[in-house]
Amino acid sequence: MAIGGIERRRMLRRGTGPLGLVLAVAGAVAASVLPAALPAQDTTPHSDARLISETAALIPGEPFTLGIHITLDPGWHTYWKNAGDAGAPLVASWSLPEGVVVDSLLHPWPERIPYPPLVNYGYNDEVVFLVPGRAAGSLRPGDRARIAADLEFLVCEDICIPASARVSIELPVVAAATAAGGSKDASLIDRYRDRLPIRSDAWEVRAARTESGFVLGARPPGGWPGSMGGAYFFPADPAALDHAAPQPVGRSTDGEARLRLTESPYLEAEPDRMDGLLVLPEGSAFDAAGHRALEVAVPVETGATAAWAQEPTTPIGAPRGTATASTGGVTLLAALLFALVGGVILNLMPCVFPILSLKALGFAGRGGDRAGMRRDGLAFGAGVVLSFLAVAALLMAVRATGAEVGWGYQLQSPGIVAALAALMFAIGLVLLGAVEVGTSLTRLGGIGGGEGPGSAFLTGVLATVVATPCTAPFMGAAVGTALVRPPVEGLSIFAGLGVGMAAPYVALAFWPALARRLPKPGRWMETFRQALAFPMFAVAVWLVWVFGLQVGVGGSARLLFALLLLALAVWILGRWPATSPRRPRLISRAAALAVMIVAVLAGVAAAAGDEPLPSGETAESVALEWGEFSEEAVASYRAVGRPVFVDFTAAWCISCKVNERVALETAAVREAFADAGVALLKADWTRRDPAITRALASFGRSGVPLYVLYPADPAAEPVLLPSLLTPGIVLSAVAALPEPEPLARAGLSPGP
Repeated sequence: MAIGGIERRRMLRRGTGPLGLVLAVAGAVAASVLPAALPAQDTTPHSDARLISETAALIPGEPFTLGIHITLDPGWHTYWKNAGDAGAPLVASWSLPEGVVVDSLLHPWPERIPYPPLVNYGYNDEVVFLVPGRAAGSLRPGDRARIAADLEFLVCEDICIPASARVSIELPVVAAATAAGGSKDASLIDRYRDRLPIRSDAWEVRAARTESGFVLGARPPGGWPGSMGGAYFFPADPAALDHAAPQPVGRSTDGEARLRLTESPYLEAEPDRMDGLLVLPEGSAFDAAGHRALEVAVPVETGATAAWAQEPTTPIGAPRGTATASTGGVTLLAALLFALVGGVILNLMPCVFPILSLKALGFAGRGGDRAGMRRDGLAFGAGVVLSFLAVAALLMAVRATGAEVGWGYQLQSPGIVAALAALMFAIGLVLLGAVEVGTSLTRLGGIGGGEGPGSAFLTGVLATVVATPCTAPFMGAAVGTALVRPPVEGLSIFAGLGVGMAAPYVALAFWPALARRLPKPGRWMETFRQALAFPMFAVAVWLVWVFGLQVGVGGSARLLFALLLLALAVWILGRWPATSPRRPRLISRAAALAVMIVAVLAGVAAAAGDEPLPSGETAESVALEWGEFSEEAVASYRAVGRPVFVDFTAAWCISCKVNERVALETAAVREAFADAGVALLKADWTRRDPAITRALASFGRSGVPLYVLYPADPAAEPVLLPSLLTPGIVLSAVAALPEPEPLARAGLSPGP
């Protein structure tokens, strides 16, 4: 990848040109990489450059077109005139014979090259930069014109290497066009001429300022048959927009297409113009000739004249299979597959398995009632899928208001954590037989042996509720993709998660061979039911612990008191059951209700408490001795030559805690971190933190766990580790890091 985005933007604010920035930072990279990897005479590593001409000769007084043709090794890329979050454009210095002049480079429209958390703009494989020129009338036929240029450009893959080349071409001067003719490269130049942006008066384009960024409006000409779905705006100013942010497209009531653009966090001066390229996805074009890029240069409207930008629009989805920059290149089909696989694996997560055991118990209780099992299986699947869709709709609605939330965000609310703790505790009491609840409550999630489609449906709902703290493998990329795609596609991805999670139980209900393997009903079921109470109590204990991290020790003590009152209310109900005489039964119900009300009030008081952690500490940061995450901290450590490992975690994330115990806290991993001079930072998402939410989104994720290893070189690409860690995975990633500098190894370099 190219130069780190934060450092590049700082340099932009100081007015440093992009080429100087590249030579300052990438030159240091080249100094350590080139001697071992490249021959000294190779000035265009992983690339080749040549100067080509559309015509075989020059004609006095006539224009001509040259091209700078750069070919790249597979996986390598170079940059557009705005490189995006990082990189540098090509610079050409010309040596021209008398009578020959050339104009500025013409850049074909680029493609997005995501390197989470950054997005670059450039070209893979090959590119031709067109160079318009003109031969003076003073040139004489029979002369030969030698045109040369010194090129400086950057080529990047996992590392970036500056390249330089002197290219030239010698063309004869002829008197007539028939004598000039076309060159062997004419078709190549013509192909890239078709990729140049067009100017079109048929399109009405305007831009307006909003609170969070800008809106770009484009009104197609009458009768235009194309679609603006999936359009993307490449800004000419590298400091104007957040390149990694999605650009949702909507349609106004009068047919205008509008792109919502997020301003760069490093924007300083308010732009008075919006310049750049509006590019359509493959399959759409701005004109009959098939041009996909439209040149934009319009004033930015503000105040009353910008009121149109606040009008509601109808979302326009991207074409099927089109990936946006913010998804990290994950297509819709890939996201659906990830969702299905992640949903299946979600069944094995510790926060889900205890609840789903209830459904298996219910299946066992049905015996040979295959029709009933099928109904229960379908009802359970419906409960899971509809609950996932409800969660997705809520997430999208909240995000549409501008809030930054992600998967599992509801467990950042102490009130919801307290309610779930009480629910898990109550389920455990019921499973132990402390109370024989009425028929309506008996059906809740199959508790107490409840049967029927309603019970199975509620089990699916409950399983989804407690699944939200978990992010199974493959699930993170799927959810991150869903939250940045059009609503219909996002909902389909969440539905895929639900289908994957419900699939094993629906298969169990419909597959007779599997059903026959279930044990026969008997007294063992009562023992099994009571045994299931203890995983519920364990989940409740975990939730109380999460609650304590959010509101402090005093708050967790108040919640425990509320749970004690809940147990008292359940005991009262069980001591005087429905078979008791009417008077004692009514008194016991009233007493239980009163105790329950007090328990609820105690829980509310507990959730309202807020005892912040000691200054500078996050949950468990003292125990783990890791620093607090921030983008500035990462940049600071890397600037002095230290690699950085960031643990995106939360107290309510069971998978995170398993990874910490199994992999991160092992002696071998800690020793490897120390030997390599790795700075350890924790991004604790237990409480809602917009900065961490944005960081997750920059990697195409919306939930935890996420593990990122930044090499010491600021120009190097960060490495994303799997969601499920082993010591071997971490050790291999650390071993692949370049050798740290002695100062960084000794831990003497300054840090945050």
